[in-house]
This record gives sequence, structure tokens and C-alpha cells, in this order.
Amino acid sequence: MDNKFHTNLIVSSAPHIVTESDTTRLMGTVILALVPAWVASIYIFGFRALLLSVVCVAASVLFEYLYNVIMHRKQTVGDLSAALTGLLIAFNVPSNFPIWQAIIGCLFAIVVVKQLFGGIGRNFSNPAITARIFLFISFSANMSTWPLTRLERTADAVTGATPLAILAEGSIDQLPGLGTLFLGFHGGSTGEVCALALIIGGLFLIIRKVISPVIPCAFIGTVFVYALIATGSLYMALFHVLAGGVLLGAFFMATDYVTSPKLPLGQLIFGIGCGIITMSIRLFGSYPEGVSFSILLMNICTPLINNLSYKFYLKEGGAKNGK
Repeated sequence: MDNKFHTNLIVSSAPHIVTESDTTRLMGTVILALVPAWVASIYIFGFRALLLSVVCVAASVLFEYLYNVIMHRKQTVGDLSAALTGLLIAFNVPSNFPIWQAIIGCLFAIVVVKQLFGGIGRNFSNPAITARIFLFISFSANMSTWPLTRLERTADAVTGATPLAILAEGSIDQLPGLGTLFLGFHGGSTGEVCALALIIGGLFLIIRKVISPVIPCAFIGTVFVYALIATGSLYMALFHVLAGGVLLGAFFMATDYVTSPKLPLGQLIFGIGCGIITMSIRLFGSYPEGVSFSILLMNICTPLINNLSYKFYLKEGGAKNGK
């Protein structure tokens, strides 16, 4: 084949067609799915959670607008992707997190992770997840200070530990019950604590066919099985699913179209990898939580996973056709 025509067959990674209406509708649906967790966070942590989410959304939209103006690029704030990124950043930090530091996180997510790589559809990692890790490394003390919920507050205490931090300290007898974890009345990042709200939002996205169930099921299932084998306790297996950011990460960040595999086999590998890395960090690492690191590491592996899954399906298709 002539090289001239051969090179024309080489295409870039998805998405190949992006229209503002489709992207806006998609992002709007994901934001709608996050509303239950957003309402729950405000009820659990109070006005500060509302303020933080509004500021992060506004800052993310503003940074995207200003970047497009400065770089003379087509304005993309109307596709709602920046708004979604801002909301997820707010969900991934404590409700008492300093506002100015949250704004820096939004700047990093929008400009560094997203726009400098070409904008929506071209970033190699999830902007919100990467911003969370950036904030954790830059402002570790504030990212590890957890406000008490409205049911925990007393006159002489305003902060406490997350369930995973309690577990890391070896205080197993002080771990909250599964009911508390399910409803969210425990320490944690603003949007990750209420398992019930996150499950409702995740099921909504699956029913609407916005996301495939493969990655969430593989991620959550791997965490459950890994914890069950490692601890031999059904309570601890459910604890590791409900505590921390597993549900938020599995439903809303690991399923990002741009940074996750396209084919079901690749999605299965991706979800299992996220679960294994998460539990390995939780049980053997120096950090009590590993969801963010697991998703970022698997984002980096996505091109390789895509390549392997493409080859597998081509090989299987050829075998079935007798080739």
C-alpha cells in the first residue's frame, strides 16, 4: 500500500467527534447524578460544603474562560466539563479546606491537566483526580484535617478522623457501623461520605447508559474480594467498599470517557487494576487511602490497555471467521 494512503488511516485516540450539544448533555447528566451526594454533603457538613462547591465550580469555569480568551481559542465553558471538574474537586477535599487552596487546585486541574494538553478529549488523566493528588501533596495538613459531621459535633471538638485513618491507627473497635458508613455521618471528603447518595447517582448514570457498569462493578468488586480475602471478615470487606472514595471514584471518575479504556475487556482490566492498587495502598502502604493514586496510575496505563484489548478482539474476530 502506498505510504501516502497508509498514513491517512492512522487516527488519534477517542473522542473522534465532539459536538457541544452532546458534550453539554453528557456533562449535565453527570452533574445531575451528583446532586444527591451534593445535597447530602450540605446536610452532613453544613454551609461550608455549599460554599466550597460553588467556589470550585465558579473558579473552574472562570479559569477555562480566561484560558480560551488568552490563547484565542474557541470558548468551551458552555460544555459544562469545567463545571463538572470543579464540583468533583470540591467533592474530593474536606469541607473545611481553605478556599484559596481549593482555587489553586481548580487552576491546576483546568489549565495544567486539561487545557495545556489540548482541552477536553485530549487530557491523559482525570483532571479532578490529579488535582486532588496535587492538593494532597502541596497542602497535606489541610487535606488530612476532617471536620466532624453535624451528628458528631461537640462543644470541645470540631475535627476528627476518617474511618480509614482510624483503621490505619489500629483502633478497630472504634470503627463506625455499616449503617453510619452507608448514610455518611462520618469524617471524609465532602462528596465521598454518603454511600447511599453515590449509589443512587451511579445507578442513574448506568440506567441512562451514560456509563458502562463494567468499570464500577470491577472496581468495587475487586475491593470487596481483596478485602474479604485479606481480612477474612465480611464487615471489613463492606467497610472498605463504603469507606473512603471507592464509590465516588468508581462511578464518577474512573469512568471518565477520555482517560478510561473503550472496550469492555479493557474496562474490566482497568477496574480490577484500580481495585488492586487501592487495596494494596490501604493495607500495605503508608497512606490510609489509595483511590486517587489507583485511578491516576490506571489512567496512565489506559493507552496500553486499549492496545491490548484491540489486539485481543481482532485476534478473536479473526479466529471466529476462520482466519
